[in-house]
Amino acid sequence: MESSRVFVRPLSEADLPDLLAINGDERVTRFLGRPPWKEMAEAEAWFQRISALREAGSAVDFAIIKKAGGGVIGRCGLFEYEVENASAVVGYLLGRDHWGQGYMREALTALIDCSFKGMDLRRLEARVEAGNLASSGLLRRLGFIREGVLRERWLTGGEPTDAEVYGLLRHEWAGQSRLSEATAKDAAQSSPEFSTFPS
Repeated sequence: MESSRVFVRPLSEADLPDLLAINGDERVTRFLGRPPWKEMAEAEAWFQRISALREAGSAVDFAIIKKAGGGVIGRCGLFEYEVENASAVVGYLLGRDHWGQGYMREALTALIDCSFKGMDLRRLEARVEAGNLASSGLLRRLGFIREGVLRERWLTGGEPTDAEVYGLLRHEWAGQSRLSEATAKDAAQSSPEFSTFPS
């Protein structure tokens, strides 16, 4: 998958050094409900877990590659895949050096297109911590509808936090115009942080 500025391809173990740098930033991970990675062993343990989910058919994880330079700048993916309901949950994360530039909107546009057209999913869901206003704004700009709140769904820093639930249906996405690149307004408002990625 690709957009004007990024490629979105399956993650590999070779991506772990770049992901360690991204996940080692506490500002990037503050809505993930876990501390930042400190060493490669944590990245390797995470990769084993996500690989097991992929082999079980319940998740797929992608690296976001910046075309200019070729480096891994983040990741996005689908998890909690339900064949019988043709649905999955979306998660994403972006390195802080690339915040506010519209990269995540491009990557998620490609992922959503693939989910509905290539994978024939019917529904995508996203859950975001109630205080994560930038990510909820990004979801809305992508067409997701806020459907409700799961009260005290997560513990963040030992404190209970609410999770907002967003949903996007295939027929809703089909009515949107595709974006080849983010606008300046989107870039200024976009955020990478999302609180439900498998950790």
